[in-house]
Amino acid sequence: MTTAEKDRKWKRASRPSLFVVGTSAGGLHALSILLAGLPASFDLPVVIVQHRASDSHDLAAVLQDSTPLVVEEIEDKVILEGGHIYLAPPDYHVLVAPGELALTTDEPVRFSRPSIDLLFESAADAYGAEVVGIVLTGANHDGCKGSERITQLGGRIIVQDPTTAESHTMPAAVARSIASAMVLPLDRIAGAVAELAARGTIKGTRA
Repeated sequence: MTTAEKDRKWKRASRPSLFVVGTSAGGLHALSILLAGLPASFDLPVVIVQHRASDSHDLAAVLQDSTPLVVEEIEDKVILEGGHIYLAPPDYHVLVAPGELALTTDEPVRFSRPSIDLLFESAADAYGAEVVGIVLTGANHDGCKGSERITQLGGRIIVQDPTTAESHTMPAAVARSIASAMVLPLDRIAGAVAELAARGTIKGTRA
C-alpha cells in the first residue's frame, strides 16, 4: 500500500467507537505514557491486554496515577462506558461484544492468557470499522492475527515505532504485516488517539 493509499484509508474512515490496546514486555511504561497523554475529556472506552504474571493484581492502581480517566480491571459482563480504561485481569481472556466485555479461561493463545489476538478479533467482529487497535512494545507476535482481522473489517491500526519500544518484536511484526498501519513514536500515540476520538481522522498519516 502506497503512502497516498494509506492516507486515503485513514481520512475516509468514521469516528471510532472503541480503542483496543495490546502490549507485553515493557508495557507498563508504554501504557503510562499513553494514558498520561489522553485528555480528561476523552469520551470513548479503551480496552487493554497487557501480558502479565497470574499473581499480578495492582496494574489498575498503578496506571490510575497516570490519568484522570477511570481505570478498572475488567469483570465479566461489564458494560462499556466512555472515558473508562478497562484492563484485562491476569489469566483471563477478554472478549468484546456490542456494549460489553466478557471473560473466559479458554486455553492460552500463543502461550498467553489474556490474548491480544482474541481481544482484537472479537472487537473487530463486534464493532467492525469503528475499532482502532494499538500495538505497543512486546516480545512476541501476539497481536498480528488480531490486527489483520481489524483491518479486514475496516478498522485501523496504530503501532508503536519499534525503535521507541523497550521490546521491538511485537510492534515490528505488526508493522510488517499491516501495510496500512500508522507507525508512531510512543510519545505521539496519545495525540493521535485523541484526534481520532474527536474527529475520526488524523492530519497527515506519515510518522
